[in-house]
Amino acid sequence: MDISIPFFCVAIMLLYAVPGFLLVKTKAVNADSISAIAKLLMYACQPCLTVYAFQKASFSWEALGKMGIFLLLAFAAQGIMLGLAYLCFRKKQGDVRYRVSAVACAFGNCTFMGVPLLEAMLPEYPEAVVYSNVFFVSMSTLGWTLASAIISGDAKYISVKKIVFNPATLALTLALPLYFTGTVLPDMLSDAVTLFGKMTTPLCMVIMGMRLATVRIRSLFSPLQFLIIAIKQLLMPLVAFALVYFLPLEHEFITTFVILCGCPVASVVLNFSEILGAGQKDAANLVLLGTMASILTLPLISLLC
Repeated sequence: MDISIPFFCVAIMLLYAVPGFLLVKTKAVNADSISAIAKLLMYACQPCLTVYAFQKASFSWEALGKMGIFLLLAFAAQGIMLGLAYLCFRKKQGDVRYRVSAVACAFGNCTFMGVPLLEAMLPEYPEAVVYSNVFFVSMSTLGWTLASAIISGDAKYISVKKIVFNPATLALTLALPLYFTGTVLPDMLSDAVTLFGKMTTPLCMVIMGMRLATVRIRSLFSPLQFLIIAIKQLLMPLVAFALVYFLPLEHEFITTFVILCGCPVASVVLNFSEILGAGQKDAANLVLLGTMASILTLPLISLLC
């Protein structure tokens, strides 16, 4: 794999953060606006991205089976990382920094950064974009349940209701019937869905820039945060590669899985921290540092592919 593709792709994405940074630094926009933009991203753009992804793929039982395999592998990779993080930090669970760090070890920006990255790296493989949303479903399911319980320290979040009723699964209730029936949205509606879906990456990075403007740069660089970034963005894709190496899967499938596991710390880690009211500052720093570090880690991981 040509490492220049992920390098320049991530570099361009990082440039999207500049307007957000400047708007907050110059006080043209108040930092309090971040939460409103984040809600637009999670509740409007993300569902449209899911529909957009499934509209690009054609239904077949074989394809559906591969989605099922991908979903199981995504659960396995994230479960392994959450387990490893728990073992590493089990004696420090009373400190919210370590609880947030445990979740950050497993969750990556598999759609906001994963989709444009995969479209650039595998332009002839539209299934990759679908798989990124399948990965997001697994992450969202774990996020609203196990990860919420870890961050808050309260097991009440592990429930069937949280598994079924979350933005990712609700978006699938719209996308999957269209996919199964081969229904193509009318051109104008399709254009609108595509536009909103592709807004996810710029909006995500604008939010990153806005958050960066509110923190002291020095606070991003701590030994714990560097350790978490190394675990999430270097160790996790290596674990993912080991999971699929001996399986009879096509090269593009393996590449997609490894790249998605190597995506930087997910912005949803911060979203969950804000919703739960715990560890927001630590989550923000991990997301920011992970996103900046991905310009080096993602090209390195692409060498596996």
